[in-house]
Amino acid sequence: VQLQASGGGLVQAGGFWRLSCAASGRTFSTYHMGWFRQSPGKEREFVTAITWSGGSTYYADSVKGRFTISRDNAKNTVYLQMNSLKPEDTAVYYCAARGRASSSGLFRYTTPNAYDYWGQGTLVTVSS
Repeated sequence: VQLQASGGGLVQAGGFWRLSCAASGRTFSTYHMGWFRQSPGKEREFVTAITWSGGSTYYADSVKGRFTISRDNAKNTVYLQMNSLKPEDTAVYYCAARGRASSSGLFRYTTPNAYDYWGQGTLVTVSS
């Protein structure tokens, strides 16, 4: 599967923004999907994940209550709605797909090596 993240841009602190990740291939609906982010000089960190059905989600503590992940399997797209943005949310955001056998416990899949396919990343800059 190929992933294409889009929607990055410049937003003021306190504002909201939405990212999209479009996937190719007919197996998208069988993959758990995740969003990660990476700031300069930092390791790639987990943001959120969603099961193949969209029935379960999991969030990093740093974004819980502010970010929402969702998916539309008919459109082969996963979304990241980001509200109450903070300057520390500034990063390149990556979408990822897990192609291996998976359980519904998304807490197991919070490291980059748990995912098999990656998009190219899209930059979100939050100004103070």
